[in-house]
Amino acid sequence: MLRTWVEGIDAIMARDPAARSRLEVLLCYPGLHAVAMHRLAHRLWRWRLRLPARLLSHIARMLTGIEIHPGARIGRRLVIDHGDGVVIGETAELGDDILIYHQVTLGGTSLVAGKRHPTIGNGVILGAGAKVLGPILVGDGARVGANAVVVSDVPAGATVVGIPARPVERRPAGADLLPYGTPCDETLDPALRSIEQLRAEIAGLSARLAALEAGQRGARAPAPSGESG
Repeated sequence: MLRTWVEGIDAIMARDPAARSRLEVLLCYPGLHAVAMHRLAHRLWRWRLRLPARLLSHIARMLTGIEIHPGARIGRRLVIDHGDGVVIGETAELGDDILIYHQVTLGGTSLVAGKRHPTIGNGVILGAGAKVLGPILVGDGARVGANAVVVSDVPAGATVVGIPARPVERRPAGADLLPYGTPCDETLDPALRSIEQLRAEIAGLSARLAALEAGQRGARAPAPSGESG
């Protein structure tokens, strides 16, 4: 347990420039507290002490705003930055060195018992507000953009953005780790680029139509009569 605490603090120090000291991280970072309480709750869950495990996870949610089901399996050096609104479901499995921002959901899409939550590989970044749903796999080193909704497997090393999430050809230049994850905007999302292109075409057609209508009105206007003298 001591080793996991030290690893967690060092992982936060490495990924959050706002962290000024290990003592500050230990006292003031709810993500660290939520993960530590989950590890104890998960141990109780494995011992089939299900009600105490659920009670401890409930207390952790009230204290930190982060909900992690005690059945979820979490690897080493998980960093939950800010954390408020994060939800990790019962059958979710997380690898090592994952970074999760606030409002992320690792949720299920089925009411049937069994594996129904995502598996997240090593070194994955889940941007703020991302929703990863169902028993899908997000491969090692993948990036999920802010507010993306992921409902199918993500290949290792890929970056996905949008609703539903789609892969993009590149990551933003000059950054492997971005605050709040890869932004989901029109410069990266192919669907949004297509919509913007359609909007531009519609605006052009509207302008041409307006010009044609103006020309027709001018052609139908009667010629001015000559002055009588």
